Parts: sequence; structure tokens; C-alpha cells
Amino acid sequence: MKDVYITRIAKFLPNDPVDNDGMEEKLGILDGKTSKARRIVLRNNRIKTRYYALDDKGKVTHNNAQLTKEAIERLCDDDFKIQDIQLLSCGTSSPDQILPSHAAMVHGFLKNGNMEINSVSGACCSGMNALKYGYLSVKAGQIERAVCAGSERSSTWLKSEVYEDEIEHLKELNENPMLSFNKEFLRWMLSDGSGAVLLEPDPKGKVPLKIEWMEGYSYAFELEACMYAGGDKEENGHLRPWSEFPANDWSKKSVFAVKQDTRLLGEYILEKGVNSLKLTYEKYGIGPDDVDYYLPHISSYYFKDGLYNEMKRQGIEMPLNKWFLNLEKVGNVGAASIYMMLEELVLSGKLKKGDKILLHVPESARFSYTYAYLTVS
Repeated sequence: MKDVYITRIAKFLPNDPVDNDGMEEKLGILDGKTSKARRIVLRNNRIKTRYYALDDKGKVTHNNAQLTKEAIERLCDDDFKIQDIQLLSCGTSSPDQILPSHAAMVHGFLKNGNMEINSVSGACCSGMNALKYGYLSVKAGQIERAVCAGSERSSTWLKSEVYEDEIEHLKELNENPMLSFNKEFLRWMLSDGSGAVLLEPDPKGKVPLKIEWMEGYSYAFELEACMYAGGDKEENGHLRPWSEFPANDWSKKSVFAVKQDTRLLGEYILEKGVNSLKLTYEKYGIGPDDVDYYLPHISSYYFKDGLYNEMKRQGIEMPLNKWFLNLEKVGNVGAASIYMMLEELVLSGKLKKGDKILLHVPESARFSYTYAYLTVS
């Protein structure tokens, strides 16, 4: 088996940063009224700026595949060209279409010749699972240059027009034309961007990061869906897919809007996250003392203290001086967030040879968790 190193890392954030006051102008106002939920959500998530692939008039500037292409091209220079990529592995929770696959569409924009592609679906963990496929491919010696990416283009899923038919339908029924909090919550949480890494079997570059191992867990066997799109949740917890709805109900029920069961989120996301982290520590014989930089993907600063306290409760407290976050500046970019955190840490100049980095990515869709342990070489 080969060693595997992250030798290059890049990100792409579209257009200018959008502050909290500019969000509704970009995404649109529902039923002519400014959102009360927006203020509540923003107070808790404490995100100050984020990025949307939308221009000042709300028109799309990049689709998801184009965002991913931009990050990948930023990996390249005279020493590493896009034609040198042997494997492209991409993860996202917001693909531009059902078919062709996301990675196929990215490859179509790259136009860099024949190569293997891999598309990973899911939510935030999809970016890490894309990385794991590339990691295992290089480790097995099948290839020597894998590019892995995580990206999201959530903004078009969050625009007011996605919900307009539902609001009008509620008016026709003489009901209060207000979206449920579960549907509106994520409008003020998610944003756009992409990140990419190059994996190679040799420690090249200024700050090569050796991937020691990657690990994943799922609690879907005991918990129902928490974040979902393309379906609707029934009272018994069953997720009814879009394909079982009449086509004229898709817009009336905002079936394709992304939704979050905030009750389930608050009840389980931290407990299962720390439980899986504890299992990881036990499997690899490490603990908080073996980590110099801890990069947790949290969707909101609301969860930071809760995560720390849950670690303390389960006996694996991670000192806060080891945490590295950039949520406040770039927003919650789902599958791309962990790439963006790692890229910023690498560029910070803080890392020194021998430092250990732990990546921790939760996914609330149906409670999955992925980990990677890196050594600065």
C-alpha cells in the first residue's frame, strides 16, 4: 500500500461576500414580508458573510459543476495541469440535475481528456466520501494523481420562487400563508462554493499533509431522516419521495425545497457525533492529546459550545485552543466546508512538520459522520 498526501488545496467562492442584511435581497422575500425566522436563525448561527452564485439581479452566475471546475483549476499551474488528473472524485448535496452525475458534468467543463470519475451523493459527508475514494485509489496504487472535491450551489434551492406556489396554495385554502420553520430554517444557513485537493503518493508541495486514515459511521439504522430534499416527511417519520407525488403537487408542497427537522437535529446531532468520535479514538488508539488542530464542520456556532460540552460529558474533551473554524466568514457550504477550513489552515502559516490534524464532518441528513487524521509532512 502507498502513502497518500494532500499536496495541493484550493477553494472557490463566487462573487462578492453577502452580509446578513443583503441575504433577502439575493434570495427574495416571501409573500412581500421580511422574514422573522431569519433574525432568529442568524442570531444563533453567527455567520456574518457568505457567498452566492447569483449576481446583483439574482441571476445565476455559476452552476454547481462550474463552481467545482473553478476550484479544480486553481489547483493547477505549469507543474500540474488539468490533463494530469487521473481520477476525479466529487461530492455534493446539490447537484445540478439527477442525471448525468455531478462528476460527469464537472469533467465536461474541464475538457481535460479521458479519466476515471466518481460521483458521491449525500449531504456534508459527500465531500469527505469523495476524498476517501481518491485516498483509497492512490493508496492501492491504481493511480498517482487524484483530484477530490466538495461543492454546493444551494442558493437556487433557497430562492423565494421555490416557495411561491406553496404560499399561494395556502392562501387559496384560506390558511396562514407562512412557511413552516423546518422549510425556512435552511434558507438562512446554506450558501455556495467549492473546494478541491490533489492527492499523490509522495510528499510534494510546501505543506504536504499525509492522510493517516479515514473513518465513517451512519446512524440511519436507528434514526429517521432529519435534513431532506425531493420528498416530504409523513407523521410516522417515513420520507415520501417526489416520485410518489402527482407532478402538480411538487410546487404546491415545495417538495424540492431543502428542509430540516430541527427537533431531531437538536436532539441527536451532537450526541451521535461525539459517540462516533469516541469510537474512532478507540479504534485508532488516539485521543484529544494526539490532535494539534481540530477542524469540526459545524453548521452554526450555536453548536460549538454544545459540542464541547458533549465531548466533556463523554470524557473526550477537546481544548478550545485546538479548534479551527471559519464559518463566520464563508458560511455553511456543506460538502465544501471541510475543504475550505483545511485550505485556510494550510495558508495561515501556523502548521509545522509533525502537527496532527483531525477533520470531523457530521451530516444531519440521516446522521452520518466522517473523520480524517492528517500529519503535516
